[in-house]
Order: sequence, then C-alpha cells, then structure tokens
Amino acid sequence: MIGLVAEESVLLAVFADIHANRQAFSACLDFARAHGAERFICLGDYVGYGADPEWTVETVMDLVGKGALAVRGNHDNAIGTSAETMNAEAQAAIEWTRGRLNTAQRRFLAELPLMLQEDDRLYVHSEASSPAKWHYVRSTAEAGRSLLATAAHVTFCGHIHRPALYSMSVTGKMTSFVPTSGVTVQLLQGRRWLTVLGSVGQPRDGDPAASFAMFDTSSREITYCRVPYDVDAAAKRIRENGLPIWLADRLSVGR
Repeated sequence: MIGLVAEESVLLAVFADIHANRQAFSACLDFARAHGAERFICLGDYVGYGADPEWTVETVMDLVGKGALAVRGNHDNAIGTSAETMNAEAQAAIEWTRGRLNTAQRRFLAELPLMLQEDDRLYVHSEASSPAKWHYVRSTAEAGRSLLATAAHVTFCGHIHRPALYSMSVTGKMTSFVPTSGVTVQLLQGRRWLTVLGSVGQPRDGDPAASFAMFDTSSREITYCRVPYDVDAAAKRIRENGLPIWLADRLSVGR
C-alpha cells in the first residue's frame, strides 16, 4: 500500500541500507545536519550485517517521531519472517539480530510500509514494480520497469549498495550514469528519474565511505555525498559480537 504525504519544499537527506552500522549512520546524520538537511528519508535495511541494530532502529524510530519518513527493506522484513532467503552470512546476522531487538523495535520494522509517496516523489527500498519481491536495479531495463510502475517524477531506492542515476524521456528512452560525489545534478522536469542510493552502512562500489544523498525539493537538485567514518570501530563491533568475520573485513574495502 502507498501512503500519501504532503510537504513544503525542503532539503531532504535520503539514507538507504544502514545495516546496523552506528558509526556510519552517526557520521551521515552529522554531515546532513551540518549541511542544512531539514528532513530525513530512510529507505530500509536498518538491520542486518552490522553490530548495532538496537541503536539503529531506535534512532530511526526517533527520526520518524520527529517527521521523517521510513520504508521497510528486505532485512527488516526478515526479522519477522523466515520466508526471506539470504546467504549464510546475512542469515546468521539476521538470526543474531532477532535476539537483540525488543518488542517495540520488532513491531516498528514489521509495520513499516513498502512504499511511500510524497508529492511527486516515491520512496521504496528495492523498486516500484514489485516492492515485496526485492528486485535489484542494475540495468536500464530494470530501472525502466520501476519507472513505468509509477507516475512519480523521482523515485528513490536503495538495495544494491551502489549509487546510480537513471532517467526516462517522454518517449521512453533511458539514460544512466554513476553520479560523482559532491557534484549536484538537476533532475529535469522533462524526464522521470530513478535515483539509486548507495549504502550508508555497507558500500559495495569500492569506496568504504558511507553514502547517501541530499535532494532539494524546490530546485530538484540532488547531490550524492560520501562521508568517511570510523570503519575500524564498526568492524571491531562486528567481530566482538561473534558475527561472520567477512562482514567486518568487507567494510574497509567497500565490497
């Protein structure tokens, strides 16, 4: 179900795939606030992989209580159901996480919507055509499928842990490129856009710095941001809690 929300023009900070990485999310929140973010959008996967799920979910709950929007990701969904299929390391992290979250935190994740629409913007974790199937957007064909499923001017999603921008013209012609961190892109009205956020807590594009984006709803300008954080501390937390070692090691290489 799609929820409808209205708002005035603001500077949004949009986060995806936090994955219980307290150090990365804290750094991104600090960066966003320091650069004028007025509202926060969270695109799912608050848990999984990382060692601080309680803090992360509680932080997102607090943000939502103050006006942020949040949707559910597949790792969040896996907390309450065994139907989600994941690799062995991801599954081990989910099972560990289940034992860490309290009843209120579990309920919060379970009750999050799969999509939210706000004015002419759509927020979803994976993509818009079948949000509950958690399809990845890795090509213009997959991006086009998502764009055709909604009339929104801009769709924001995560899930693949690598930043990308796709657009569709009025004739259906697709374009795509990898945005450069810190370089503003105007999402022109003559096209419709799919903005794929990189991951806050576990980037997979070869850059270990946390990734998110800021979007001005008036100028329609988006800026992808990379924020260095204490990777060693996040990795140490994973190892200390007995989670799979690769989940710690991959943070330093951004894979």
